[in-house]
Amino acid sequence: MTKRTAAKYKLDRRMGENIWGRAKSPVNRREYGPGQHGQRRKQKLSDFGTQLRAKQKLKGYYGDLTEKQFKRIYAEAARVKGDTGENLVGLLERRLDAVIYRAKFVPTIFAARQFVNHGHITVNGGRVNIASYRVKEGDVIAVRDRSKQLAIVLESVGLTERDVPDYIDVDHSKLTATYVRTPSLADVPYAVQMEPNLVVEYYAKN
Repeated sequence: MTKRTAAKYKLDRRMGENIWGRAKSPVNRREYGPGQHGQRRKQKLSDFGTQLRAKQKLKGYYGDLTEKQFKRIYAEAARVKGDTGENLVGLLERRLDAVIYRAKFVPTIFAARQFVNHGHITVNGGRVNIASYRVKEGDVIAVRDRSKQLAIVLESVGLTERDVPDYIDVDHSKLTATYVRTPSLADVPYAVQMEPNLVVEYYAKN
C-alpha cells in the first residue's frame, strides 16, 4: 500500500532508533546509520542538532511530513492556549491517517495515508480521502464495506506488536473506530521517546 518502504527504513537507521517499533526494522540488526559513513563514531550533538533531530524524528513518525506541512501544524499549536508541545502532539494525533494507523486498520502510517487517499475510509458515514483531515472528538471512522476484505486490513488487525490506545474506541469486528478524545503526550504510544519541547525550542530559535 505504500511506495516509501525504503525511505522509512532509512529514517530508522538515520535516527538510530526503531521509531515505529517494527519487528523488521534494520535497527534491530545494526544500530549505525545508512551509507558508507554510517559506522563512524557518533559526535555529540549541539543544542541545535538535538533540537533538529527531535523535529526530524517527530515529523518522520507521522509519515515524513513535508517541512511546510509540519511547520503549519506547529504554528497552529503555538496559537492555541496551553503547552505548545502538547498541542502539537494533539494536532498530529487528530490527523485521519494517524487515527487509521492507531486503530490498526493498516500496518504503517505510510500505508494509512495511501489507504485514505484511495477512498477506503468514511468519517461519520461520508467518504473522506484527505489524509490530513482532522477528526474531532466523537467522530466515527470506518473502513468502507467494499474494502473490509482487503488483505492489508485483515493482516493489520491481527498484528500483536502494538495496541490500540485508549483515546480511540475500536470495534475490529465491524472495522469502526470512535475518536474519544485528544491525547496528551503521555497517552500516545510512541515506540521511542519523543520530545516535542525540543521541537518548540527549534522553531523558537529558527
